[in-house]
Amino acid sequence: MDFTSIGGIVVGLVLILFVGISPKNMGNFVDYNSLAIVLGGTICAVVASYPARTLKEVGKHMKLVVMGGKYDIGGLLDTLVEMAYLARKNGLLALEEKANELDDVFFKQGIMMIVDATEPEEVRALMENELDTMSQRHEEAFGLYEKASAYAPAFGMIGTLVGLINMLKGMSLDSGGAGNIGQDMSVALITTFYGCMLANVFFLPIAKKLRGRNEEELLYKQIVIEGILAIQSGDNPKFLKERLLTYLAEDVRQKIMASEGGEEGGGEGKKKAKKEKKEKK
Repeated sequence: MDFTSIGGIVVGLVLILFVGISPKNMGNFVDYNSLAIVLGGTICAVVASYPARTLKEVGKHMKLVVMGGKYDIGGLLDTLVEMAYLARKNGLLALEEKANELDDVFFKQGIMMIVDATEPEEVRALMENELDTMSQRHEEAFGLYEKASAYAPAFGMIGTLVGLINMLKGMSLDSGGAGNIGQDMSVALITTFYGCMLANVFFLPIAKKLRGRNEEELLYKQIVIEGILAIQSGDNPKFLKERLLTYLAEDVRQKIMASEGGEEGGGEGKKKAKKEKKEKK
C-alpha cells in the first residue's frame, strides 16, 4: 500500500481544517448549499464530459492511487535472465512452457511471439503499439481528474456569484438588509473555498499519482520488450541484465544489485558450509 497518497490528503485536510481554521470557527465553513453547488456541479460536469466506460473505471483509479509497488523490476530481470539461459541452452521453443506460467498477459504474448518465430521488427511494432494504446487510455483517466480540478474552482466561483447576487438583491437600507452584508458575503465565498480545496487537495494529487503509476507501468513494459528482443537475438544473459539495468534510476539499480549481492553471498556461504561438512566426514 502506498501510504503517501492517503497520508498526503489526510494531513492536508488536517492542516486546513484543524490548524488553519480555529475549531471554534469550524461552523462558519459549513454550508450545504455551497457544497451542493461545487461538488454536485463538478460531478455533473465530469459525467457530461466523459463516456460511461471511463467513468466506471473510477474505482480502479482509486485502487491504483492507494496500492503501490505493483511492478517488481528485480523479479522481472531475474525472469528474463532465466529465460535467456533457457533459450540459449534449449532453443526458443523451450520458452513456451515457461510462458504459460506467466500471469502478465503482455509478457506472455511477447514470449509466445518469439517462440512462433515472429520477426523482431514485428514483435517490437506490435508490443509498442499496445503501449501506445495503453497510454491513450491512461491519458483519458488523467484528464478526468485534471478536468475535475478545473471544474471545481469554476463552480466555486459560480456559487460565489450566486451568493453575491442574492446578497445585493436583498440589500435594503429601509429593511435593515445592509446589516447582513458580512454574513452573506462569507457564505458566498465559502463556495470558492470548497472549489479550491477540492481541486488542490483531491483532484490534482490524484491525477499526478495516476501519471506516476502510468510511468511505472510504461517502464516495466519497455523492459519486457527489450528483454524479449534480446532473448530472441541470443544475447548473453549477463549482458542482457546489465543493459536492462540502464533503464532504471541509479538508486533503484543499486538496490537491485545490492540485493543480488546479498543473495549470492548467502549462496556462497551455504556452499562453503556444505564443503566443510563433507571434508570433516
